[in-house]
Amino acid sequence: MRAVTFQAPGEVRIEEKPDPEIGAPDDALIWIEATGICGSDLHIYHGRVPVEPGFTIGHEFVGTVLAAGDEVERVGVGDRVLGTFHTACATCASCLRGDYHRCRNQRTFGHGSHLGDLQGAQAELLLVPRANLTLRRVPDGMSADVALFAGDVMGTGYHAIAHAEMKAGDTVAVLGLGPVGLCAIQAALAAGAVKVFAVDTVAERLAMAERFGATPLHLTEQDPKKAVRAATEGLGVDVVVDAVGDPGPLALAVSLARDAGTVSGIGAYAGKGEIPLGLAWLKGLQLRLGLANVIAHVDRVLGLMEAGKLDPAPLVTHHMPLDQASEAYKVYDQREALKIVLTP
Repeated sequence: MRAVTFQAPGEVRIEEKPDPEIGAPDDALIWIEATGICGSDLHIYHGRVPVEPGFTIGHEFVGTVLAAGDEVERVGVGDRVLGTFHTACATCASCLRGDYHRCRNQRTFGHGSHLGDLQGAQAELLLVPRANLTLRRVPDGMSADVALFAGDVMGTGYHAIAHAEMKAGDTVAVLGLGPVGLCAIQAALAAGAVKVFAVDTVAERLAMAERFGATPLHLTEQDPKKAVRAATEGLGVDVVVDAVGDPGPLALAVSLARDAGTVSGIGAYAGKGEIPLGLAWLKGLQLRLGLANVIAHVDRVLGLMEAGKLDPAPLVTHHMPLDQASEAYKVYDQREALKIVLTP
């Protein structure tokens, strides 16, 4: 099979690799119809996440079941399916609490030996362990472009809102309008937010946020704090979503939240940074951080997408063949695309 492999920082390559085979009774073998390039893939591309040269990358996929082990019951051969970006064991203490994102035996597709040694989805074929928990049937009539989001990006945006325990009637601000931030806007509005402010510096992304129903605020050409205060009687918003993953935006998030509000940090933080903890303490804020629990949310997300309450299709800006993966990564790295879908 053909697969996209990491070679070195800034270099990916299409290689021929052996076809994977069923090895456990809960495995499923998937023919890949579509796979996405995600912001997390750029961490690998830049060398920030260690992955062995020659490892197949990618963690978003839609495809068809070609074979399944004897214990796979949720899907069957011939089913069109999507998968979550990682697997979980369903039996450890974390999984039994429903915290699948903290599974002690978690394996993430396409992230090398440090995160489970599970080959990735940017390929013609994919072996999926724990298929009963990892896979879902794609609803009839749903496009690959839409279904692709349920197991990662839309699931992450949804988690940012659900984890914050946002209530109908709340006000929300979203910092960072990449695909996750834009999905968080949709999730907030679907959950009944009465006002959503969208903060970024990229005009096209601000325009898309406005198209979704948010109030766009340019980070540097406007004063987001002043605008939010003016629109909320000086209080600030109930929930702030930081979809950037940097101490700078997190500090802004603290300033935008109302007293006793919530900051939901869904961006991937790394290393150390400074945030105004004193202000957060004085305001009595809740800081809710961490990886998205997409396995717990995937069925709700699929239902909302099927009903048209969530629609990630406008986020797909490029379709490219798998053979052009090297060029696709360069395009994505230059921020010329929101979401690139690769097709074998």
